[in-house]
Order: sequence, then C-alpha cells, then structure tokens
Amino acid sequence: MHIDNIREYCLSKKAVTESFPFDSKTLVFKVGDKIFSIAILESIPLKINLKCDPERALDLREQYESVQGGYHSNKKHWNTIELDGEIPKELIFTLIDHSYELVVSKLTKKIKEYYLLV
Repeated sequence: MHIDNIREYCLSKKAVTESFPFDSKTLVFKVGDKIFSIAILESIPLKINLKCDPERALDLREQYESVQGGYHSNKKHWNTIELDGEIPKELIFTLIDHSYELVVSKLTKKIKEYYLLV
C-alpha cells in the first residue's frame, strides 16, 4: 500500500489535519489536535503507527508478523504496522478507523463541539 492511499483515507475523515511536527520524514494525522496515525515515510515498505485497544493490539501482533508494538510509542496502546502486503487493505482501513474512533472517544465534549464531531 502506498502513502497516497493512507493519506487520502485519513484526510477523508472528519476534522483531520496533517503535519510534520517531528521531522520531514514523519507524517502525522490528528483529530481534535490528538494524534491517531503516524506514517514513517522513510521506511520501505511504509510503516504506520495506529492507536489500538490493548487486547486487540496483542491479538493483531500474534496474528501478523508485520504488526509490532508501537515504535517510539506506548506499546500497550499503539501498533506499528509494516505495509508489506501481509495485511489486507480492508483491514488496514478498519484499523485506521479504529484508531480514529479511539481518539475521538477520548476528546472532551468542548473539543468535540469545536471540531463539530458531535
């Protein structure tokens, strides 16, 4: 999967912004000013970090070699996924949705209202 597919999908979600807050090789997607996806652009194949429910994160790591604890992230709540073709495209999009929804669910009511997420 190519970064253009990931970028287009992430940006199609409500109130999502993108930036390079760390360096020019790490693309970050946020909702409500909170990170839900990080793309490590210099990786070949591409790698993305996604927030994940802790139990589901462990299940995914057991099921797929290309899923590991989040690189430079809290490994309990984040996975790094190598987009090498092992994981079906549909599942990757489902995991992006899951990450987005987890972050939105933790936003305050005030922030949700500000970003029109309610």
